Amino acid sequence: MEEELKIAILQSDLVWENPEQNRQNFDEKIKQIKKSVDVIVLPEMFTSGFTMNPEHVFETMNGATIAWMKEIAKKMNSAICGSLVISENNNYYNRFVFVTPKGNLEYYDKRHTFTLAGEHKVYKAGNKRLIVNYKGWKIHPLVCYDLRFPVWARNTDDYDVVMYVANWPKPRVNAWDALLKARAIENMSYCIGVNRVGFDVNNHEYVGHSAIYDGLGECITDIKHNTEQTEIVTLNKNHLKTIRQKLKFLNDRDVFTLK
Repeated sequence: MEEELKIAILQSDLVWENPEQNRQNFDEKIKQIKKSVDVIVLPEMFTSGFTMNPEHVFETMNGATIAWMKEIAKKMNSAICGSLVISENNNYYNRFVFVTPKGNLEYYDKRHTFTLAGEHKVYKAGNKRLIVNYKGWKIHPLVCYDLRFPVWARNTDDYDVVMYVANWPKPRVNAWDALLKARAIENMSYCIGVNRVGFDVNNHEYVGHSAIYDGLGECITDIKHNTEQTEIVTLNKNHLKTIRQKLKFLNDRDVFTLK
């Protein structure tokens, strides 16, 4: 078990419905990471932008992007993760994929599809939470709209990190800021939020506000808005141990069953 976990978060623009170009762009950004890191985090639908045309960009779990992620993970000796459009069993999924340097792969299908944009009409919602155990850290991955539903993220597993990847638009970015901080505080865990920047084909603007909060809700990143930026942050297990032993708020959490 490692006491520290180094996270690289990539706040990036995305090329609309162009997986090959997006992979090339992320190749260049990842090459600029000169420090050794444990996890590289990409935004939601990082190969396409938030498209409701899955038939234009879908891949399989044996497709080019998964192969690319395995190659990057091995080359960088770092896990890499983010969500993309996957076709499986005659359904489309907004699937978060986590790949380790050894090529091990775990995934989570977005539970809360974004009804305002009609995501529920074209993507099948997932129904299983995922806890990734990596280097002695328990990581709970979630996707964008999931952020608005605290019950689904509740720390019933004593996880160390809750992680959101997103295409969260500018008009509601204040909610993004507030809810990321809230998820960290209420779950006494690190909370990572990686959002895109730029405009999509529908003229929706994204301004980033990617951030990492510690277990007390303090922001430990300094990422500029409206710009592509990569930032590396070191998470410390002792921080979580100290606050949880001293404050013990998680001991008083409600017991419930998810359906």
